[in-house]
Amino acid sequence: MKEETVQHGAMFDNRITIRALESSDMDAFADIMSLPGVRRGTLSVGYRSAEQLKTWYEQRLKDGVNVCATIGGQMVGHASLELQRPSRAHCAHLGLAVHDAYHGRGVGSALLEGLTDCADASLGLRRIDLTVFLDNAPAIALYRKFGFVEEGRSRGFAMRDGILADVLHMARLVDAPRLQSI
Repeated sequence: MKEETVQHGAMFDNRITIRALESSDMDAFADIMSLPGVRRGTLSVGYRSAEQLKTWYEQRLKDGVNVCATIGGQMVGHASLELQRPSRAHCAHLGLAVHDAYHGRGVGSALLEGLTDCADASLGLRRIDLTVFLDNAPAIALYRKFGFVEEGRSRGFAMRDGILADVLHMARLVDAPRLQSI
């Protein structure tokens, strides 16, 4: 994925750059994943070190697409597409995290725009799915804006703040193209 700059809003230093996540970004990535809002809003375990994230990144997501959003050189968000096995090669699982101080500034939109464009135009993906906490209304609204729909709910899916929390399962499905005759 090439680096691109997306401008959102007029009130802030609004140059959001989307680029590939690199090994050298792991300290900033660990900082974001340890923020209170990110820990509460994602299904990720917080307080992971840069080394733990680097190992996770290299093992689990090596064949996926990982991007980060930066403003003024500072990482303010991360998103990934975890590509699936051969029988589900048309699918990917989405993960997204935005720095607590940058919510509502277009970072999530820029990350999703970059990943959905990549999924459609470069990877040929037809399905992207995700899991989001049921009470995370801003994230659900963002996903709906990009064509994700609710496919189901799971009660007591994940532990959060010592309480079992419910989630939505959402997906964005692009109709498969018709076969062309030879």
